[in-house]
Amino acid sequence: MDAWLDPLLTWLALPQYGLSSLFVVSFLSATLLPIGSEPAVYGLIKLSPHLFWPVIAVATVGNTLGGAVSWWMGLGSHKVVDKFSHSGHHLRVLVWLEKLGPKACLLAWLPLVGDPLCAVAGWLKLPFWPCLAYMALGKLARYVVMTSALVGVFGG
Repeated sequence: MDAWLDPLLTWLALPQYGLSSLFVVSFLSATLLPIGSEPAVYGLIKLSPHLFWPVIAVATVGNTLGGAVSWWMGLGSHKVVDKFSHSGHHLRVLVWLEKLGPKACLLAWLPLVGDPLCAVAGWLKLPFWPCLAYMALGKLARYVVMTSALVGVFGG
């Protein structure tokens, strides 16, 4: 197993496991855990400015896959959520999400509401692949804008 794992980790490292660690942080930050990946993205770019686009790509993929896990968790929790009564506000939000469909996943990048939004999309059984595509677009835009702003303000 080491024969293929070491070269893979070495390739991902660029430098010293930086991108693979970033992937893990980005993945976990897209779940319901209260972790932010932006400091890791900025820190890696600060250390290696020439890796701007690989860092953005790895963070986007990790964050999108974390959103996919949230979608699947939402799908699996459908029966549990049905047991609880919904307030008028929750019903309005659900109607809004059903109306927008997978496009609502463009907002998956938002703090506090983005990660639960992915879970609710799964709970509503919105189509997985379109949701994943919209999640990826929104998360890519967030990383490009936020990281460019951080580099612009604090240097890169």
